[in-house]
Amino acid sequence: MTRIRRELERLGGDVMLIDHGELMAWTIGYSVSLTDYRCVIVPREGEPWVVLRELDVESCREQGVAHDVVEYADDQDAREAVASSLLARGHAASRIAIDYISYGLDLATHAALRERLPDASWMDCGALSDGLRRCKDEAEIEHLRLASGIADRAMQAVAAKLTVGDSARQASAHAAYRFLLDGADSGDTGPIVKAVGDSGFLHARRLDEPLVDGDVLHVELIPKVNHYSARLMRPILIGEDRHDMAGICETLVAIQDRQFTAMRPGALAADVDGIAREGVLEAGLRERYNNVTGYSLGLYTRTPRTSDFSYAFHPAATWILEPGMVFHMYLSAVGVAISETVVVRPHGVERLTHSPRRLLRATG
Repeated sequence: MTRIRRELERLGGDVMLIDHGELMAWTIGYSVSLTDYRCVIVPREGEPWVVLRELDVESCREQGVAHDVVEYADDQDAREAVASSLLARGHAASRIAIDYISYGLDLATHAALRERLPDASWMDCGALSDGLRRCKDEAEIEHLRLASGIADRAMQAVAAKLTVGDSARQASAHAAYRFLLDGADSGDTGPIVKAVGDSGFLHARRLDEPLVDGDVLHVELIPKVNHYSARLMRPILIGEDRHDMAGICETLVAIQDRQFTAMRPGALAADVDGIAREGVLEAGLRERYNNVTGYSLGLYTRTPRTSDFSYAFHPAATWILEPGMVFHMYLSAVGVAISETVVVRPHGVERLTHSPRRLLRATG
């Protein structure tokens, strides 16, 4: 609350309307889906309040720290409930800060709130929904460390059970079982697919194709603990390595190690990205490298986005690395992808994932 109020003071705002799911959870310990509009409202002075469907009030009070909850029934207008709560607390003509890139705020909602609060002024709070959360404290990093351990153990389990004739669906089932057994929030595994090409396979969907001798299974694991998601990618070889996938993997790891060495507080993100991007191109592993080499990790609640690119590594990235930032760093080429969850420390990066950094082999 102190950090939010500092930003409100800097902006000259009276109240901040928070409807970005992750920032809601970060602020009060509770978030819920966008079945209907919901938000947390933080005044520069006084206690915050939450506007929610009546159905969600009990869970909010159980899980969250907010005591003042404004509820509305399903046959009522959520936007009207928000506007009425602001009016009732003396904010008819206040300067209201909102995040214009929040996925929780659509055009219809913004228009409805402006119509119901004609004397209020609206301020863009500059993507604070992600910016406020960019550096994690040690409690948050511990959630990510636990999630990373689950990813490591699940990766080992997949490699130990996988054999010729299995499919990506069966590998996903092994990973999901390990997730749930080890305490992950859910069994959502992430993309697991037969690897073909430079990067297109990363988000492909070929769950039922049988794997044959010489195939490589791309496994990306994204376990969450208390909504904090770690991520890990490894290639798993089925049978004989006919195309020196082990050598390609070694090259990618060596390039990524150089990138990790440069990831210190004060480093420019574009420079860190360039080490990996240029390294892959100079090694002749790809003709062009058009995807990011890393992006933010942290709290993922019920959100329409599966990855957080608010702080991503690419050639145009102008932001600076800070202690406590956590990233999913990944490289891919020629059917091989490898990644780690890392946290920036005062003197360099710490890897939170600890799976062997090489081509894994199916031993089922």
